[in-house]
Amino acid sequence: MAETNPEGYQVEAVENWVRKNVPALKPPFRWTRLVGGHSNLTYQIEDTAGKMTVIRRPPQGQLLPKAHDMSREWSCISALGNTAVPVPEAIAFCEDPEITGAWFYIMGHVDGHPLHTAQDTLRILPNEKTRLTTANSFIDVLAALHSLDPDEIGLSELGKKEGYVARQLKTWYRSWTSSVEPAQFDDPRAHELQEYLLNHLPEQGMARVVHGDYGIHNTLIGPDGKIAAVVDWEISTLGDPLADLAYALNVWPEADDPIPPKPESPTALPGFPKRSYFADRYAATTGRDLSKIDYYLAFNRWKGAAINHGLYARYMEGQKSTEGIDLDEKRLVITRSLDLAEEAINRLS
Repeated sequence: MAETNPEGYQVEAVENWVRKNVPALKPPFRWTRLVGGHSNLTYQIEDTAGKMTVIRRPPQGQLLPKAHDMSREWSCISALGNTAVPVPEAIAFCEDPEITGAWFYIMGHVDGHPLHTAQDTLRILPNEKTRLTTANSFIDVLAALHSLDPDEIGLSELGKKEGYVARQLKTWYRSWTSSVEPAQFDDPRAHELQEYLLNHLPEQGMARVVHGDYGIHNTLIGPDGKIAAVVDWEISTLGDPLADLAYALNVWPEADDPIPPKPESPTALPGFPKRSYFADRYAATTGRDLSKIDYYLAFNRWKGAAINHGLYARYMEGQKSTEGIDLDEKRLVITRSLDLAEEAINRLS
């Protein structure tokens, strides 16, 4: 539904800026809120000629350093536009916060939809055969991303190239330990797993662009069932592509998983292949050795536990409203993640 007062945007100022800087667009716009996107304020804007684009800015209020980084997203879609990785067209970037209180950018509109729930899958991919097409495209796009040399596409400054997993282990372990007191909850396995992961750190190969949150929820699936665009590049950096792969694999169930996927999960429906299928296809496409993939699966499960532990601490400390929140379930998510991390380590051993 079109909005007259889109959150976070000074409509008149933004449209005046567009008139001066983006001749291809003809304001005034019809503004329609798009859901998702890590709380970034994302709107479809349609100009007087019927041309549709998308505008995006960070949420309002005080933000953590490097959070909701619009310049990072802009750099990625600009650099990847001429590669095999599908991204929206990079149209315009504004780094003058006086216009609407924050940096924002405008990208092309893509005819595609993400999958957030099983209902989305049933609506967008009702044919089980098409789900295999989507699955193949999903992993092939990630393989294409990891085949790119960041120096050659202008992303050499996206992040540090060395020690990606080691840095993540230190960062999220600090998060866990600092959250123990406000969460009123600790689990010895979090400490044991962190020590194990540090002591058995695989040697990182050549750094690649890692999306950081590559999942079916951050892709737009086109009418042909293939990935039409990858979105939400705000935490992308340079690092170990196998860590990025493992994050993507974790949401796809395996037949013998001790904890079955939730029925509402978009990837739990028939027609999608199992996790091992994705790993095999990625290995065949890239030629990478996945003999230690369980290490990376464990790392991502442990990291997920740390992230949710920090969120749980904020609930317990009263920093986030608990209205409608099942705190027991939130705590169970943490312990389940640690369970899964342990199981991955046991497979590796």
